[in-house]
Amino acid sequence: MKYFASGLLFDNDGVLVDSHEAARIGWEQWSKEFAPDFFWDLPENNGVRAEDKVRQLVAAELFETANNRINELEQLTAHMTAPLPGAVELLTSMREGIWTVCTSANTNLGRARLAAAGLPIPAQLVTGDDVKQGKPFPDPYLLGAERLGFDPSDCVVFEDAIAGVQAGIEAGAGLVVGVSARALESEADIVVKDLSGITFDGETLFIPDKNRLR
Repeated sequence: MKYFASGLLFDNDGVLVDSHEAARIGWEQWSKEFAPDFFWDLPENNGVRAEDKVRQLVAAELFETANNRINELEQLTAHMTAPLPGAVELLTSMREGIWTVCTSANTNLGRARLAAAGLPIPAQLVTGDDVKQGKPFPDPYLLGAERLGFDPSDCVVFEDAIAGVQAGIEAGAGLVVGVSARALESEADIVVKDLSGITFDGETLFIPDKNRLR
């Protein structure tokens, strides 16, 4: 499949990097301390900012303490992050200014996970700290496109989470690519196994048919 675009906007966790075990450890410890009945590892919790989830789970007077704690715990496990198939090859093959990462993680965590996975950190990086509203709102992808200097309709979004796919759609992305089998439950335009074999030269995005799940 070939698709013409100006820029690529990537979610990080679950698309470029595998931080699942790192996040699980952090959230399980946090839950013991603040919300014993909360089970993090569910689809509806994927892709959203930690601060938004914390705000839903604790009383307002505990928010700052609880939010600081999950940020601390996730930062401590960031070194466990690894690149997902195709991520290193794709990101290192592209020139600067035609792609960026739009992650729900805070700035320190987002940068730490990219670094731990051996991935380049784009100058136009968008994190959960940069937007008023996180995914599923379109703000992260609107800002990502703006920082690249492109209209969202000229960009392709890569997402694995339902909330992230919704954010890409609401942002008006020209194409929303779901990544991994998890994205089959989303409204992504197409779904791929991973980023293996995908190339982009600033004009033409190529996605191998053998890599598509839908």
